[in-house]
Amino acid sequence: MKIKKLFENKKIVLSFEIFPPKKNYPIDTIYKTIEELSELSPDYISVTYGASGTSESHRTLEIASLIKNKYNIESLAHLTCINSSKDKIFNLLEELKNNNVENILALRGDLPIENKNFPMPHQYKYAVDLIKHIKSFGHFSIGAACYPEGHIESKNIDNEIIYLKEKIDVGTDYLISQLFFENEHFYSFINKLEKNNIKIPVQAGIMPVINKKQIEKIVFLSGAYLPEKFLKILNTYEDNPKALEDAGIAYACDQIVDLITSGVRGIHLYAMNRPKVIKRIISNISSILK
Repeated sequence: MKIKKLFENKKIVLSFEIFPPKKNYPIDTIYKTIEELSELSPDYISVTYGASGTSESHRTLEIASLIKNKYNIESLAHLTCINSSKDKIFNLLEELKNNNVENILALRGDLPIENKNFPMPHQYKYAVDLIKHIKSFGHFSIGAACYPEGHIESKNIDNEIIYLKEKIDVGTDYLISQLFFENEHFYSFINKLEKNNIKIPVQAGIMPVINKKQIEKIVFLSGAYLPEKFLKILNTYEDNPKALEDAGIAYACDQIVDLITSGVRGIHLYAMNRPKVIKRIISNISSILK
């Protein structure tokens, strides 16, 4: 089923995000994670894109196919364009279609630091260009990313709205937000979308933070705002890993309860290939998901 249909048929869409093993690790190291997450009956599982080479991108395809065809759970394959030729993207679309994968998250991808000449003539520059390509191909329901606090490269919400409208105009069906730790920022973003007549579903991206290094990396990569309440948790429990894990899970649960109570269309949990953490969260909020 296309994810667009899930939003039409369900009050709350629940999904998990996983990533392929690094190229030095066998792909079957992810199988146990998928098995455990499948027991929680998510509406779909998304698989991030390996942008460092053909073998990694094919791991995304292989895992997305496994989720769909073995576990009968809808899969969402991430696809980036900045490091991929148009021919490579076309071939990946063909392979995804042949493996019954119907859903793609279309992304630009990170700009390469070592080469300032991107994009080359045979590549796309922006996610909107990739979305046009996928839409013309047919077959797929297309998702795109959104940034409630602004993209780290600009932090300009008004520009973000303009870019989102361009993506929607060429075929985006729904949006998945970058992680955030302050719900009010998400609500403010949704209000801006509504004022700009953007009505497609938006899933709230939530990441349960369970260790200090993870927090530091997240802030560096995303520029996410850490509210005072969260900083107090970190300062209190940074030397107690078990307590920090418990507190991080509790904080994520509080976010989710507030979001669902406020009418959010979906929750997208960044699982970080840690099914134990996701199981605890779903156990805590199971009654409000029904």
